[in-house]
Amino acid sequence: MIDPGFLDLGYLLSAGLFIFGLKMLGHPRTAPRGNQYGMMGMATAIITTVVKLEVETGLLGWKYILGGVLLGSLIGYVMAARVEMTGMPELVALFNGFGGAASALVALSEALERIGIGISDPANGIPADPLTLWVIWIAIGMSALVGWMTLTGSILAMLKLKGGISIFGKWIKTPTWGPPWLNPIKVACGLSVFVLIYLSAVNPENTDYVWYIVGLSSLLGIMLVLPIGGADMPVVVSLLNSLSGIAAAFTGFIIGNSVLIIAGSLVGASGLILTFIMCKAMNRRLIDVLFKTFGGGGEKQSLTRTKVGSDPDEVAMLADGAQSVIIVPGYGMAVSQSQHQVKEFGDLMEEMFDTDVKYAIHPVAGRMPGHMNVLLAEANVPYDKLIEMDEINPEFPDCDLCLIIGANDTINPVARSGEGPLAGMPIMDCDKARVVVIIKRSLSVGYAGVDNDLFYEDKTMMLFGDGKDMMTKLNAAMKEL
Repeated sequence: MIDPGFLDLGYLLSAGLFIFGLKMLGHPRTAPRGNQYGMMGMATAIITTVVKLEVETGLLGWKYILGGVLLGSLIGYVMAARVEMTGMPELVALFNGFGGAASALVALSEALERIGIGISDPANGIPADPLTLWVIWIAIGMSALVGWMTLTGSILAMLKLKGGISIFGKWIKTPTWGPPWLNPIKVACGLSVFVLIYLSAVNPENTDYVWYIVGLSSLLGIMLVLPIGGADMPVVVSLLNSLSGIAAAFTGFIIGNSVLIIAGSLVGASGLILTFIMCKAMNRRLIDVLFKTFGGGGEKQSLTRTKVGSDPDEVAMLADGAQSVIIVPGYGMAVSQSQHQVKEFGDLMEEMFDTDVKYAIHPVAGRMPGHMNVLLAEANVPYDKLIEMDEINPEFPDCDLCLIIGANDTINPVARSGEGPLAGMPIMDCDKARVVVIIKRSLSVGYAGVDNDLFYEDKTMMLFGDGKDMMTKLNAAMKEL
């Protein structure tokens, strides 16, 4: 017979793999190996848990466990294999929701199992220690609160990232709606859930409290994400990822699983750190993101200025002889799926003119953390050419040509003025380059609703049109030089 305590070494190994994997995710070059370590850690945790249950309780039903693992693996593989790189933010948001749902369902199962047993009933196998039972009931309530809130919030975030939903062939746009009176309702719902958690602990025979917690937590998730506009979506995705980990940690306390506590805490802590990094990159406080609408729902500035567009041939002739080129990708590159054409342009500049080409990455460009890195990595752009904002900004004054694809708020010089929605937001110093070329469908404002002075400067050339189409024409013009 295997000593159950010896099996805890499997949890120790799993936790170690999670920690090393998380460390490797900090750099694009080591991120694939970090993902592999994380997968090995999860597999080790699952195997250890199943074997431990078999040793300790004589668990039966292996076919159900194996069936669940195989079915979940198949669904995950199909979803990951079929998704386009432009749809990765939606997939990440949905997976965050699944993580929260898994924890919430475990909490619901534990709560229903304890209904009617009471706070302390040794005859039914419930420990007589009241403090332990209070901790368990609080953990059940918190796991339910965070888990259901994460599920509904993540589904709404996915629909916002997708732009809407198609029902019977009719496209319905996801609204961004946040009247001032909605915030007090959010606070009231949150406080009500905490009261219900207390009541469910002192009156465990009443099932109504459990279902009220489920309903209010689900509603709270919707209300938290509903007012948030597209500009804050990277923060929301990161926060929801953190919440899914926190829910898992609470679930670990409920079932007494140490590796679930460790893994959930790691995900929760790292997600919160990333969330605050995203907030800093936008000069926003997290409380403002959650309780103030920013982008997508606010008042937009009306355009009063015009700009004559250029053509790819002009840009190609201007690029001839440029010794330093910085490419700045934005969400427009993701929408047009032009990352491969962008990579081709960089290769042409290097091959034809021996140009130094770099890619400038803003922390909140796109709709999830690292969105631009993922797209450019898919196009096989070398990792050492992807330069973060703080490192690349000092190089813009010496840049001969700055090529911007589909970015707006992250390059808007008005952020330095200290006025308006973008006040104080760190931006790319593209306006300091000698020549600026912007590929964009129109002069329309970004999610912050602020007009961009960079569009109208004399040194700026606008290529109006779809990103992929314009990059294809620009590459063709380059080849004809």
